[in-house]
This record gives sequence, C-alpha cells and structure tokens, in this order.
Amino acid sequence: MRQYLLNIWNAFWTVLVGMRLTWRHLFIPAVTVQYPDERWTLPPNSRMQLFVNIDDCIGCRQCERACPVECITIDLIKAVPEDEREASTGHKVRFHVTKFDIDMAKCCYCNLCTIPCPTECIYMTPSYEDAAPDRFDLIYHFAKIPPEKIPELEEKARRFEEEEAAKKTKKKAAVAAN
Repeated sequence: MRQYLLNIWNAFWTVLVGMRLTWRHLFIPAVTVQYPDERWTLPPNSRMQLFVNIDDCIGCRQCERACPVECITIDLIKAVPEDEREASTGHKVRFHVTKFDIDMAKCCYCNLCTIPCPTECIYMTPSYEDAAPDRFDLIYHFAKIPPEKIPELEEKARRFEEEEAAKKTKKKAAVAAN
C-alpha cells in the first residue's frame, strides 16, 4: 500500500514539474523568426554557396584537386599565345575554360577549394538559400564559352601544337646536322 501511494505521489510530482516549465515558457515572448520576411544575421566567416568569377580563372585546376567530394568539374583547352590574356590579378590566362561546373548537391561547404586558388576567383558568397525541386538544378555552370566555339578552339590548339612540334624537330635536325 505504501509503494502504491508513493507511485501516485511521484506521478503527481512529475506532472507538477512539467507544468512549472510549461507555465514559465508561456509568458516568455516567442523567438520564432518569420523566415521569408526576417532573417538571422550569420557569422562573418560562415560558409555558404560557392561562386566563381570565371573571368579571373586561369585554369590551374587547384580547386578541383582540393575538393574532397569531387563536386567541381573543369575542362580546359590550351590557348594559343595570341589568345592569352591577363586576369585582374596579373596572372597569365593560358587556358580556355570550356566547362566549370559545381554540383552544390555534393558540396560539403568545407571551403577547401577557395584556399589554393592563386587568383581567388572561387569564393563563398553570403547566399545560403539553395533549395531546388530537382537536384540537377543545383549544378551551377560558370563557363562562358558557347559549345559551338569549342571545336574551333580545339582545332586552333591542335594546329599550334603541331607547328611547335614541327619547329622542335626542325631545330633538332639542324643541331644534329652541325
């Protein structure tokens, strides 16, 4: 009988403790953020969505090598000397970037790809709203070269390489003849 009354008292006491907590929070203003209208300010070094300034990309592929989940895909075509240009940082751009895709569905937001970039053309933006109805909409394409122009650039690079190889063999033959 004593154990029975003790169990009733414990049940009653537990309800009182729970109700005390409920009553305490009942009179505290809500902390809910009305999301589309209000947004929290995020810490200064928050890691968010990646962005690439493709005009400054020199095609070094450092970001692609550094990515632990391989979400960055880069395709390059070697530029001929007359097509070479300078990035805003002063680095020579010796490649045409025909494909620079980042699959944000795979990205783990580790920020490792931004560190080795010599021109700092890849960086994290403060945007964190990456919702999409289809995961293929989370693949961002940054290359500006149209697909129709790629065969022309490849042919130009191939011809330049052949000319350079012919010059080298001609030079070797001239050295061997002397």
